[in-house]
Amino acid sequence: MKTYASLYEQELLKEVIPFWEQYSPDTEYGGYFTCLDRQGKVYDTDKFMWLQARQAWMFATFYNQLESKETWKDMARRGIEFMEKHGRDEDGNWYFSLTKTGAPLVQPYNIFSDCFAAMAFGSFYKIDRQEAYAQIALDTFQNILKRRDNPKGRYNKLYPGTRNLQNFALPMILCNLSLELEHLLDKNQVDELTDGLADLILNQFYDKDTGLVYENITSEGALHDSFEGRLLNPGHAIESMWFLMDLGRRKNNQTLILRAEKIMLQQLAHGWDETYGGIFYFLDAQGHPPQQLEWDQKLWWVHLETLVALAKSYAATQNPASKAWFEKVHEYTWNHFRDPKGGEWFGYLNRQGQVHLPLKGGKWKGCFHVPRALLQIAKTLQS
Repeated sequence: MKTYASLYEQELLKEVIPFWEQYSPDTEYGGYFTCLDRQGKVYDTDKFMWLQARQAWMFATFYNQLESKETWKDMARRGIEFMEKHGRDEDGNWYFSLTKTGAPLVQPYNIFSDCFAAMAFGSFYKIDRQEAYAQIALDTFQNILKRRDNPKGRYNKLYPGTRNLQNFALPMILCNLSLELEHLLDKNQVDELTDGLADLILNQFYDKDTGLVYENITSEGALHDSFEGRLLNPGHAIESMWFLMDLGRRKNNQTLILRAEKIMLQQLAHGWDETYGGIFYFLDAQGHPPQQLEWDQKLWWVHLETLVALAKSYAATQNPASKAWFEKVHEYTWNHFRDPKGGEWFGYLNRQGQVHLPLKGGKWKGCFHVPRALLQIAKTLQS
């Protein structure tokens, strides 16, 4: 497996990082452009806060984990300073999107802007020890915890009380975010929070009878027979399992790692498209037509996060099933998402595995899943 480590590292250093270094910086107003076509040309200048934060976190992580290159630190700072100046409303909530100059465009309805902002400032604090950065990360984190029961707040369009569902995305992100901010948080708080989140994921969102992780459950932790209640997102479920593997490694808890591995393999087997290969974006747990029209597309982040989970699984357990699946998903991912002409990878394929959108970045895709996965896999398989 060490041959894969070198392959992933070289792709990161020679193709992916240079793409973002060359094409994404906004040298006039700060921050980054993320709407980039196949050649790296900017096709839209709106700035999405969670992508600004993700890229700032990514380059700070390169500096921390790969090499102390000043150009990487400067790239991270570009996003941090833009976010600090323009990113929040008067209550400290992070906007969803801004104009290129920093004027608010979309209100702070999306709590994931806050999650990745906390990650970014927490990571940048490691390489620039200004207390203001640590404070922004901590204030944002506490604000997330206050909002977790109603993340969208006054922007929530659902009628209250009729169908109270809890969504899987925030618990899984909070589990990872707690570990990312561990250097700033009280250890007892991290332990209490991650123990509770792991229990919620493993014993409520995961249903042992079906072997599936559901995207939405009732506020009481039960399944619900509706579009939302039957919804499966294999990528989310699999990604969350490598978060739990990281938690298991931190706690020296091999039982947790093995359980996460088992659940990961269940989701992968269920989500794999036996006809065309690749992993479905969405599925209905009972096999009904999904509500999402894009349900059968193949997305970059789903496959890359699966490769991270499989690499971590194999490194921790030497399970031959994880190795076999890694090789299978690797072949599909590198043959379909990687651009043979170089640079960042494609993000969206149709069910048959053909490029659906030739963009390299946009409103939802930025400098995050591809480089993070390449880095995680290279480091995991080198050890």
